[in-house]
Amino acid sequence: MRAALLFLLIAFPALAETPSRPTISFILEAIRDRALIAYKMDFIAIEGLNGLARFDPAFDARIADGRVQLHYRNHDLASFALPMTNDPASWAILLENASREAAHASLAIGKANPDELTEAIADGFLSKLDIFSHYAGPKEAQERRASRSGFGGIGVRYDVGPDFITLTEVIAESPAAQARLRVGDRITAIDGVKLAGHDQNEIVQMLRGPVASPIKLSLQRDNQTLTLRRSLIVPPTVSSSIDDGVAIIAVTGFNEETADGVTDAIRKAKTLPGFKGIVLDLRGNPGGLLDQGVRIADQFIPEGKILFTKGRHPAAAQHKDARSGDPGEGIALVVLVDGRTASAAEILSADLQDSGRAVLVGSNSFGKGAIQTVLDLPNEGEMTLTWSRFYAPSGYALHGLGVLPNICTVPSKSKEDQPLAGGRAAAPDFFAAWRSAAPDDMANRQKLRHHCPATDQADDRADIAIAKKLLNDHALYAKALAVAAPISTAASLHLPLPSVH
Repeated sequence: MRAALLFLLIAFPALAETPSRPTISFILEAIRDRALIAYKMDFIAIEGLNGLARFDPAFDARIADGRVQLHYRNHDLASFALPMTNDPASWAILLENASREAAHASLAIGKANPDELTEAIADGFLSKLDIFSHYAGPKEAQERRASRSGFGGIGVRYDVGPDFITLTEVIAESPAAQARLRVGDRITAIDGVKLAGHDQNEIVQMLRGPVASPIKLSLQRDNQTLTLRRSLIVPPTVSSSIDDGVAIIAVTGFNEETADGVTDAIRKAKTLPGFKGIVLDLRGNPGGLLDQGVRIADQFIPEGKILFTKGRHPAAAQHKDARSGDPGEGIALVVLVDGRTASAAEILSADLQDSGRAVLVGSNSFGKGAIQTVLDLPNEGEMTLTWSRFYAPSGYALHGLGVLPNICTVPSKSKEDQPLAGGRAAAPDFFAAWRSAAPDDMANRQKLRHHCPATDQADDRADIAIAKKLLNDHALYAKALAVAAPISTAASLHLPLPSVH
């Protein structure tokens, strides 16, 4: 009897783990108040509860007869009265109680810890909104914050070997660079702990720590032991090179130092003898911090609108005009885009094209004009929530459409296109149709995108060659700029929002 009782207590714990109620309540409140589309809370809550099915597909929740009904293995499990319609706190209590009932019935759900339960429910919520809204638990959120804002480290990238790590990059001016570490160096121990048997995540935690804290590295080279002090490391996103008077500035993403990196690259390029212009390479750039893209646009655009967004929440409506006096104004500029150019990188591209400041070369961009806000959660995780749409300076909604390059380098059978510098340019009326496409007419938007299909051209040197040709021929550059002359420079203040779901 005692053994049987012990088994029951283990299989069906009296105090089952539950998700973080404050976190669930916060997420529901954010969706209610901030999501781009208004959703019914009962729909979102039930979808979240059904997220527990990831642990045990035999679990199911639904609303029937005015109550929340739980089922397990096709049998009734529990029933709850519906909370107040739009009260996140009440729904969070119900989800907590329902999760406890599910944990008592299912051994698989009962084994899940609070973080896992919270993630399953949050994923259930957000998966029904759009593909860009996302929940990150505490560990993932920590990594995301580090990529945006930096972390305490020594400034290296590396490959993990069986007994050591091999440095593949040493970031300039980092503690590692100051200690004269170099690519190819092998580190065998950190703070006296040998690296044999440690995986990538463990090594990351060993290398990172508070800014100014000491770290001791054992090197295979000459059996050296070095002591460094960690500093704030923000992963570099900007690199530049010079080729025959043309500055090629590649931007791989947008974090808190990206705009400053571009500004520095512009200033250095302008000091070169025979300087002809800039190629801003945004191919493969997935985006990141929107304000950084806006700041880069302002570096090149002397005046006019560069940001207009609109959403349900008052704070989602943002307006930004360019200010004169920046180092990139007046410089001939070509921007390279492809099918992986997305989000803030597309917004930057649209700004530069619509303002007449840049010739775009490549293929259609990704088509992500939905903007997310990132919110810190009570459990130290974070949620990324779609809350507004971006409208280009000429007035069109970018989402689901993307940016059409002035010069398309993707093959086409169109008879109306005009050859231009090794690529092709659409007729002016096609650009007019592009910019006048209705925001919710996705069928037409997809049809328009077929003109210059989005492709991955991150390694295509032909785009660089076309860009250099443009910057070496003023008449050709002017002709390419005129191809995409905007039909309007003022976005409407009465742009439509998506319908309620």
